[in-house]
Amino acid sequence: MTGISEVAQVVFDRKWLVEGRETEPWEIIYFKLYQSQTPVVERAIETAALMLGTDRSRGYCLEMICADFLAGANLEHGDPEMLLFSMTRFFKFLLEEQRQAFLEQATQKAS
Repeated sequence: MTGISEVAQVVFDRKWLVEGRETEPWEIIYFKLYQSQTPVVERAIETAALMLGTDRSRGYCLEMICADFLAGANLEHGDPEMLLFSMTRFFKFLLEEQRQAFLEQATQKAS
């Protein structure tokens, strides 16, 4: 082995699971990662799971990591639509108490 994890092609397997919890189409995507990259990716996903709740899937955690990255990256380039999208996505998953606290702070800062 040359230090590279096995590589598989991207598999697009669009399914609707009616009997299970998933009700939207999904895809299985494989990434090529070097062994040195794996601990960083794993730690990021584990940290996201701790912040979002350990019942969240790894795919969901990866989505939130990407949304966070896009929100930060687009601040520099001035894309408020991407920032709004990311904030809305994050807000949706806050607990009701956290939503109220966020709205109160946002309202106070806007006044």
